Amino acid sequence: MFRKFTLLTVLLCCFAAISAFSVPKSLAFSRSAHKLLYQTSTKGTRFSFTELYAGVDTECPLPGTAKLDVDWSDLGFELRNTKSHIKMTYKEGEGWGPLEFVNEPYIRLHIGATSLHYGQSCFEGLKAFAHSDNSVHIFRPDENAKRLQSSCERTMMPVVPHDTFIEACNAVVKDNMAYVPPYGSNGALYLRPLMFGSGPRIGLQPADEYTFLILAIPVGDYYKGGLSPTSALVIEDYDRAAPRGVGNVKVAGNYVADLLPNMESKKKGFPIGLYLDAATQSKIEEFSTSNFIGIDNTNNKYVTPASPSVLPSITNKSLMTIAKDEGLQVEQREIKVEELAKFDECIACGTAVVVTPIGKIVKGNDIYNFSEVTGETTMKLYNRVRDIQNGVEEDKFGWNVKVC
Repeated sequence: MFRKFTLLTVLLCCFAAISAFSVPKSLAFSRSAHKLLYQTSTKGTRFSFTELYAGVDTECPLPGTAKLDVDWSDLGFELRNTKSHIKMTYKEGEGWGPLEFVNEPYIRLHIGATSLHYGQSCFEGLKAFAHSDNSVHIFRPDENAKRLQSSCERTMMPVVPHDTFIEACNAVVKDNMAYVPPYGSNGALYLRPLMFGSGPRIGLQPADEYTFLILAIPVGDYYKGGLSPTSALVIEDYDRAAPRGVGNVKVAGNYVADLLPNMESKKKGFPIGLYLDAATQSKIEEFSTSNFIGIDNTNNKYVTPASPSVLPSITNKSLMTIAKDEGLQVEQREIKVEELAKFDECIACGTAVVVTPIGKIVKGNDIYNFSEVTGETTMKLYNRVRDIQNGVEEDKFGWNVKVC
C-alpha cells in the first residue's frame, strides 16, 4: 500500500513539475468558450501561440474536410457557420484580456454600447489559402494588422498589438482548418477581424470597454460568374468620404454611407459605383468597396489615385509591386475624370474581389469604354497574385504566412 502511495505521489509531483515548466500560466481552458485562452500581459510579457499550444494536441486537419451545403467550387461570398470565432476584450485600467475561441456566432452587447450609438467600429478583411501540399497560408496579415491599428487610432480605440493580431489570425485559421477551401477550388478562408466599442456611454466619448473578434468564413468569388468585365456608374448625388474625414480608414460608417447609392446604382443596371472627390467632383477616388486602377498599355502605365480620402488597399499595394516587377510604370497620383479616356483597361481591386475588370464607366451622358473582355494586363496581374496566394508561384516578396 505504501509503495503504491509513494509511486502515485511521485507521478503526481512529476506531472505538476512538467506542467509548471511546459505550460505557461496564461494557458487556460474554458467550458463555455473552448480550447485555449491567450493572455496578453499588461506588463508587456507575452507568450507565443507555439508556447501556448505546448502539451495540447495541435495536429492540423486537412483543409476542405468540412461538410457544406454546396460544393467548394460554388461557395460564392456569403456567411456560413464554421467551428469558431475568436474574441478578446479590452477594459479601461486593465488592458487586453485573453483571446478565446467561441463556438456560438452571437455576442452579448450592452444597449448603450458606443458602437451602436456613435459608430465606434472598424474592421479588416484578409484570406487564408490552401496550397497543393495541403499547407495553409494567410496572405499579408502584417499589412492588415497595421491598417487596423490606423483605424483604431482614428476612432480612439485601443490598438491591438501587432503580433497578437497575427497570432490571433493564425489561431482562428488553425481551429477552422476543415473550412479552408481545398487547393484547386478557387476559394479561400476569409477572415473578418472586427473591433468595436462594447462599453456603454450615453454622451459622445470613447468607451471604457472594447471587443475584438475574428470571423472565419469559406468563400469563393465575390461576384457570380468570376472574372468578367462589369459596368460602373459614377456616383454624382452622394459623397463617399469628406475631405479630412475617415475615408482612409476602414470604419463601418464608410460602408453604411454607400448602401443607398449602391442600391440605386444596381437598380439602374450598374453593379459598381465610382466616387469622385467630395470637394471638386473632378478627381477619381475609389469604387464603392474597391480601389481604382487604370491601365495605359500604350505607355505601359499602371495608374491609381493618391488621395487622403482613399482606403489604402492591401490588394492594390500587392498589385503595384507585381506591376513594377512586370516592367510597368506605376503612378499613384491625382486622376482627373477626363483621363478615363486614356485607359485601355480599368480595374476595381480589393481583398474580397481581388480584381474586377471594368468594361464601361458611365458619368451622366459620358460613356468611357474599356476592354469588352478581361484585358491582357489585368489577367496577368490577377494570375500572378492568385498564383502567389495559392503557392503556384514562388513567394519572392514574402507575403504568405504559413499557419501549418
